[in-house]
Amino acid sequence: MAVIEVKNLRKYYKVHQKEPGLSGSIRSLFHRKYYDVKAVDNVSFEIGEGELIGFIGPNGAGKTTTLKVLSGLLYPTSGHVSVLGFTPWDRKPAFQKQFSLVMGQKNQLWWDLPAIESFILNKEIYEVPDNKYKKTLDELVELLDVADILKVQVRKLSLGQRMKMELIAALIHSPKILFLDEPTIGLDVVMQKKMRDFIKEYNHRYRATIILTSHYMDDVKELCDRVVIIDKGKLIFDGLLDEIIKKYADHKLITVIFSKNNVTRADVEKLGELKEFESPKAVISVKRASAPKVAAKILEEFPVADINLEEPQIEDIIREVFTGKDFA
Repeated sequence: MAVIEVKNLRKYYKVHQKEPGLSGSIRSLFHRKYYDVKAVDNVSFEIGEGELIGFIGPNGAGKTTTLKVLSGLLYPTSGHVSVLGFTPWDRKPAFQKQFSLVMGQKNQLWWDLPAIESFILNKEIYEVPDNKYKKTLDELVELLDVADILKVQVRKLSLGQRMKMELIAALIHSPKILFLDEPTIGLDVVMQKKMRDFIKEYNHRYRATIILTSHYMDDVKELCDRVVIIDKGKLIFDGLLDEIIKKYADHKLITVIFSKNNVTRADVEKLGELKEFESPKAVISVKRASAPKVAAKILEEFPVADINLEEPQIEDIIREVFTGKDFA
């Protein structure tokens, strides 16, 4: 059953276009020129209960605008949106108590107070009963391992610690829907991994429906089976991540470590597209269908210490999507 339904969603902005200089400013007082920015242009998708979806696209693709419409912060230009049976921009209290929007670049905690004070405030705002608040807080504190910093001023926390507190503040009312907009932005690789582990565990434990936007492909690869790709306001793919890999990754990479240094670049170039060569290591791109034959030929004709056959990086595959390769 779909808990989020989006049909033909459009969000257009009228933007004033002014000529440069004083004369341009004067002319714009009497004859303003406008053009439409199609932030979201005829997007449709459905998301079921408990799904964890990767919502990805380049800067300016329309990801954050879509999340703001889904959370009721923006009115759409046209289209139908239903979240948990509610129209988001009606902003009914019953709806607002069932979702959270976490933006990696926005701070909702009181800067000069310990995070626990913000948690208590959110408890009152969302009318969470005392026993449920304590149970939820204890579980989140344990999952994120932050018991020792609950009473530390937010201004004195590291970025990673602060992001953990932001998550607790957003989850204290146990929302059924969670919109995560770049939750790992700016974090180091260790903290990114911890945040991903938490998101995965939270989704598994509470069956929360999660839409995740991220520029870090490791986030998407580790957390999401299904991805929705948007570019220039238009939805260009909605399906399994594996399906993207199969359709776009029409090649595989063979990494070879030769046991002798007498193998030349010219020798290796005959096998496929040479991506890297620094003796005794070579990385070769070959067609997916011919990869086993090429690997067998390398083992038969060259002195090999090690060989590895692997898929191309997900970042490279997504880059092909955005550069306009046909996905039909």
